Amino acid sequence: MSAASNTTDPRPANNVAAALAETPRRPDGRPVLTEVQSHLHPAGSTAPTDHPVPSGLEEVWRFTPLKRLHGLHVDVPLTGPDISVDVAASAPVRVETVGADHPAKGLSGYLPTDRVSARAWQAATGTLLVTVPAGAAAPEPTVINLTGSSTEPAAGHIVVSAEPNSTATVVLVYEGTAVRADNVEVVLADGAQLSLVSVFDWADDAVHVTHQHARIGRDASLKHVAVTFGGDLVRMNASVTYDGPGGSVEMFGLYFADAGQHLEQRLFIDHNEPHTRSHVDYKGALQGDGAHTVWIGDVLIRMVAEGIDTYESNRNLVLTDGARADSVPNLEIETGEIIGAGHASTTGRFDEEQLFYLRSRGIPEEEARRLVVHGFFADIIHRVGVPGIEKRLLAALEDELAAVGAGV
Repeated sequence: MSAASNTTDPRPANNVAAALAETPRRPDGRPVLTEVQSHLHPAGSTAPTDHPVPSGLEEVWRFTPLKRLHGLHVDVPLTGPDISVDVAASAPVRVETVGADHPAKGLSGYLPTDRVSARAWQAATGTLLVTVPAGAAAPEPTVINLTGSSTEPAAGHIVVSAEPNSTATVVLVYEGTAVRADNVEVVLADGAQLSLVSVFDWADDAVHVTHQHARIGRDASLKHVAVTFGGDLVRMNASVTYDGPGGSVEMFGLYFADAGQHLEQRLFIDHNEPHTRSHVDYKGALQGDGAHTVWIGDVLIRMVAEGIDTYESNRNLVLTDGARADSVPNLEIETGEIIGAGHASTTGRFDEEQLFYLRSRGIPEEEARRLVVHGFFADIIHRVGVPGIEKRLLAALEDELAAVGAGV
């Protein structure tokens, strides 16, 4: 198992007070943020024409097989049939479909940063709005099944709004076949606690490009979970900004790629407020010829973000020859007045010592490999916090391992 890691310790900042004094402020004293000047973060716009058609040479597109996007990144009409929506809501959570011009759209402050996201923003004919009322505590998860039945390209938009001091769990389950581009906005008001679980369990021919953006209020807490097993190509961008100090996000993910699948996760956390926290932990496994996973993690710590604490980790387990995992963690730090910041990435095969230990106790090699993979994913699965989804993930994992005997 090869590994690369980096940890940045707090260091004295130069001219921090002067920089803070020069930072433009809103009436409530919070900073007015400038655009992020980075090739990893293109300028945002809802107009598709403001985003060039990607060629594959751009840093943000270089891992994505553009020919397999069915024209989502170019100009193919996104006029396919609406996806089927089945809702099991936990009162008092409300789920409704509203018009594309409803004020909930854009509530997170998100502006699309690539052409696919901008095209989906313009083409979506409605918004699926999930609202957790202020002060409410939903006793059960709200589960939304989104089932596709067509390969005609289509667009969608979802807004999840957790009002002040509310608590809820929302689960999005994607199934069936689709060629889909969509945006998901997640808004946590001050003091809200939300768990958002996305399960991408598409059919083998599905293509899905999605951007999930969260805005976290003062002292609010988000648990963001992304699970990807199905689909021919699934690319998820997930981004986070803060709307006050004390906000916290935990981002957990797992993915399992089979032969020919392309599964891509791109994460961006913008620590734009002081005393905020983020923790990222993603794990993936690959098996079969042409299986390809991509994980890009980026954390930006702005000059105003004193006292923040962040860490990101990605681990990949390659089960067979012919599979490829790309993992790129990034830290962009503008101030040293922080509690801590670090990242780690590992990619490798089975731990032979673990296999030897299990086999020396009479466990057959194939079963030993299964146990190692289950152990690799177990901590992420059990942190999902939704028993029904955890059971489903364990069953899906078993199906994946059965496909080729856990890499034997």
